[in-house]
Amino acid sequence: MKTNKLDIKNFICIASVGKPRGLKGEFFLNSFCYPKDNILEYSKFYIQDNKIPDFKIEYIKKINSKFCAKVKNINDIDNIKNLTNLNIYIDKQELPKLKNKEAYWFELTNMEVIDKDSGDILGIVSSLNNYGAQDCLEVKPTDNSVDKSKRLIPYIKDEFIESIERDKNIIYVNWDKTF
Repeated sequence: MKTNKLDIKNFICIASVGKPRGLKGEFFLNSFCYPKDNILEYSKFYIQDNKIPDFKIEYIKKINSKFCAKVKNINDIDNIKNLTNLNIYIDKQELPKLKNKEAYWFELTNMEVIDKDSGDILGIVSSLNNYGAQDCLEVKPTDNSVDKSKRLIPYIKDEFIESIERDKNIIYVNWDKTF
C-alpha cells in the first residue's frame, strides 16, 4: 500500500523521533518547541512522509530533562527503529494565537524589512539562523530595496527589532543601512 506524502506547507515541525528507549516501542522525543515543555500542549501529531497514516502518540512523559514517548500500536524496538530521525509535525492551526505585535519564527520568512527611522526598505527575510550569541534575520534585497546588500540583523527586540506587523507582513528595524 502506498501512503500519501504529507503536504507540509500547512504544518510545522515541532519534534523528531530520537533513539529507542527500552524494548516496548518507547523512544526519546526531541522537542524543537521553545520552551521544550510546550510539546506537552499538543495532542494531534503527524509523522514525516506520512509513514504511519493514522499516527497517534499514546503518551509523552518527561524523564529528568528528556522526553519519552510511545506511538500507538508500535510495541517493539524494531518497529520504532524504523522511525528514528523522522520529523513530527502539527497543523499550524493548532498553534496558540498571538498578539498582533508577535509572530512565530516561520511567519517571519518573506516579511519585508524596513528601517523605522529612514523608511528605507532593506529587503525581505530569507531565513532565520542562530550563530550562537542570538538569532539573526538573514535579509536579502529585493527590487524595491535601498541597495543590493544582503544583511544579517540580530533578533534583539527593542534594540534592533522595533516592531512586527503581521497583518502588513512588515518588520520594522533600527538598522543602519551601511552595515
